[in-house]
Amino acid sequence: MQTIKVMSEFETKTLASKLAQLLRPNSVITLTGDLGVGKTTFTKGLGEALGIKRTINSPTFTIVKSYHAEIPLHHIDAYRLEDSEEDIGFDDYFSDQAITVIEWPQFIDSFLPKERLDISIERLDEESRLFKLNPIGSYYEKVCEELVR
Repeated sequence: MQTIKVMSEFETKTLASKLAQLLRPNSVITLTGDLGVGKTTFTKGLGEALGIKRTINSPTFTIVKSYHAEIPLHHIDAYRLEDSEEDIGFDDYFSDQAITVIEWPQFIDSFLPKERLDISIERLDEESRLFKLNPIGSYYEKVCEELVR
């Protein structure tokens, strides 16, 4: 597990941008952390680095938002799926040449791919955050090694 401390929203987006440059299609990233910790801010930084021009915001009510770019981005917010066994076609999102970011992944744990990058975000103070990167699979281990270099 790798840890990275960021001191601002700008640094959160910069970290996400660096990660975006290392990812390939079919990558799956999960984001856990308290409400307001920066999960959507991180996703915005990732999307901007992928060249997405549309406003990226949390898909809490729609559950999934897809954004088109050279490498598309699927943004899933599974918060409303707590206590649900509903499969909304997750495999289709995980395997269609896009990067998929999942907020609140613990609510769809049984649908998650075996290999992925789990990121936990912890609030240190008003601006600072600690990102804990848990790569699951050799591809994601290499991504994390490059990211912390």
